[in-house]
Amino acid sequence: MRGDLEWGTIPGLVRAAAERYANVEAVVEGRTRVTYAELGARVERAAAACVANGVEVGDRVAIWAPNTLDWIVSSLGAVSAGAVLVPLNTRFKGAEAAYVLSRSRAKLLFVTGTFLGTSYVASLRRACSEERVDSVGSEGPAEVGPRSGPNPAPLPGLPYLEQVVVLSDDAPADFRTWKDFLASGDHVAAARVRERASASAPSDPSDIIFTSGTTGRPKGAVITHAQTLRAYDVWCELAGLREGDRYLIVNPFFHTFGYKAGVIACLMRGATMIPQPVFDVDTVLANVASERISVLPGPPTLHQSLLDHPNRDAYDLSALRLVVTGAAVVPLRLVERLRAELGVGTVLTAYGLSEASGIVTMCRRGDEPGVIASTSGRAIPGTEVKVVDARGDTVAPGIPGTPGEVLVRGFNIMRGYYEDDLATSEAMTGDGWLRTGDIGVLDEAGNLRITDRIKDMFIVGGFNAYPAEIEQLLGLHPDIVDVAVIGVPDARLGEVGKAYVVRRPGVALTGDDLTAWARREMANYKVPRTVEFVGELPRNASGKVMKGELRGR
Repeated sequence: MRGDLEWGTIPGLVRAAAERYANVEAVVEGRTRVTYAELGARVERAAAACVANGVEVGDRVAIWAPNTLDWIVSSLGAVSAGAVLVPLNTRFKGAEAAYVLSRSRAKLLFVTGTFLGTSYVASLRRACSEERVDSVGSEGPAEVGPRSGPNPAPLPGLPYLEQVVVLSDDAPADFRTWKDFLASGDHVAAARVRERASASAPSDPSDIIFTSGTTGRPKGAVITHAQTLRAYDVWCELAGLREGDRYLIVNPFFHTFGYKAGVIACLMRGATMIPQPVFDVDTVLANVASERISVLPGPPTLHQSLLDHPNRDAYDLSALRLVVTGAAVVPLRLVERLRAELGVGTVLTAYGLSEASGIVTMCRRGDEPGVIASTSGRAIPGTEVKVVDARGDTVAPGIPGTPGEVLVRGFNIMRGYYEDDLATSEAMTGDGWLRTGDIGVLDEAGNLRITDRIKDMFIVGGFNAYPAEIEQLLGLHPDIVDVAVIGVPDARLGEVGKAYVVRRPGVALTGDDLTAWARREMANYKVPRTVEFVGELPRNASGKVMKGELRGR
C-alpha cells in the first residue's frame, strides 16, 4: 500500500482516521479516553486556533513538551493548519531550545508547564535574555529581519516567535494558556479549517527534525508529508500493526520513533495510543497490565528492564504481541527471552536516522532470532542501501563482510537540511545517496549490521550525544581553553561522555565544578560523566584532535 497516495497529507490522514475508526479508542491518558472521532474534532479545534492566531501555510510551529494527549492534539492541529512541525527534545535546556527556535524562525511555540521538576517557561526566559540570545541564535539566516506586527515578541531575542502557548491551566502574563488559545479559534468556521487542511500538498514539508552533526550545531532535516506517510505505511506493514492494537508509546514524541512510528502509525491502522511521558519500568508494567498493551516498541534497555523486574510476575503481560527495537547490538538472549518468557510473537529490529525519515532497514516477520539480534534487517521497499570504502567504491556483501560507510537512497531521504545548502551537499552525493556517517556490514541477504560510527556520536541510554556539540557548549565556560569529548562504555547507560579539558593557566576549576556547570547548560544525557584535565590535546598536523589516541587511553 502506498500511504502517500491514499491519504495525501497528514491532515488527510487525520480526517480519514476520524471517519474510518470513529468509535475506536484513539488515545488513553489516565481517566481520559478519546475516540478517533473525538480526536479528529479536537485536532480541528486546535487547527482553528492556529488559523485564528495567524499561522499560515509553511510557517514553523514548535512544540517542547513530553508525550501527552495535548502534544498529539496541538501538533496535529498545527500541521492541519498548514504549519511545519518542529519538535524540541524534552531534555534540552533553555539555551538549546532557544537555538532551534531561532534557527527555524518558529512563529508559535507550544510548551509544557513544569515537567520533571523543571519550569520550561522559566528556563526559556533565562536563555532568551538579551545577553544570551546572540550565543544561541547567531547562525540563523542573516538576511531576514525581525517580524512585523502590532505586539512585541513574548521572548526577547526571538523576534519571529509571536506566541507561546503553555499546555496547562496557568501561564505567565506574556504567554497564553492552552484553554485560552483553543477558545480563540471558536469563531473560525469549520469550512475554513477544512480548506486550510487541504492547502498543503504531499510534496510540502510536514516537519523539521533537528539533529546534531559534526559542526556541533543542530541541523534540521526537512521531511515531506508524502515521505512520512509512505515510510510509516511501510513500517505498519512490516511490523504488522493492526486495528485493535493497544500501543504504549514510551519513545519520545520529539523523535521519529515516537511521533511517526507511534502517533502516525496508530492513525494509519486505528490502533489505540497510550502515551507515557517518562520511562519508568513500574509504570510500564502497570500500563501493560491495566490497558492490555499489545505493542511496545522501544530501545533494548526498556525491554531488558521489563524482563528483569523482580515483581514482573505480579502483572498480566499476556496481551503483548509486538516489539520493535533498535540498537547497534541487541543481545540474542533478549530476543529469546521476549519470545519465551513473555510470549511476544513478533520481535523485530530496525535502523534509521532523521535524515532518512527515521527508517532505513527493518527485519521481517519470520526472520530467525539470530538475524533479528545481530542485524537491523534489510532495506525497506522503495529504497537502496549500500556500503562503500574510503574511496567511495561499493563493498561487496558477504560474511563476515568488509565494513564501510552506510549509504542510503530512496523516497525516504530528506529534502535537505533547513536553509543549509552546504551541510546538505556534504551529506548527499550527486546521484542521490545519503551519507549516513555510520559504519556497517551487509550480508549476502542484504541484512545490515551497524558496527561503528564515523561521526563520533555515542548513545547515552537511547539518546544520541554528539561530541562536537558538547565541546562547543563546554567551550563557553570561561576557564576552559580547549576540550575534547569521547564516548566511553558504561554498564547502565551503554555509553557516557568523557571530557578531556585544558584549563586556563592559574585557574582552580575542578571536574565537579565543570560537571555542575554543564548540568545547568545542557541536557543531562550530554553532560560528561568524567573529566580529565590535560596540558594539551593530541592533534595531527592539520590541527585536528586525534580522538583515536584519546580512546586508546
